[in-house]
Amino acid sequence: MKTPVVSLVLAALIVGSQGALAKPALRDVKPIDDGLFAIGLADQIRKNCPQISARVLPALSALQNLNQTAKEMGYTQAEIDAHVDSEAEKDRLRARAARYMASKDLNVDQAGYCALGKEEIARNSTVGVLLRAKD
Repeated sequence: MKTPVVSLVLAALIVGSQGALAKPALRDVKPIDDGLFAIGLADQIRKNCPQISARVLPALSALQNLNQTAKEMGYTQAEIDAHVDSEAEKDRLRARAARYMASKDLNVDQAGYCALGKEEIARNSTVGVLLRAKD
């Protein structure tokens, strides 16, 4: 009779340990989420402000670094791609960008994006290093 009990205890431990080892959603991994936010915000700025363009190589490098970080944390390329391509995640990051702009008393319009872009470039922030002011 001990064998079934031991088997049940072992099964419970295995299931419990798998739950403990489960990876958090990528949106809950702060360095990944913050990195995607910065890249996304820089992209929104360059699309909405004709006086600002993207610094393509730094942006591609940042994306590659985030991808590598996620892989090192145990995420598969399919999990990473699903997160990056998710419309729900894109909407969430756009809403975060709108809140960020509102916190700086900027409207989500061309003037607001230009003002934010110029500020981020001047501060040499994570977003700012992905952008350049056009001459």
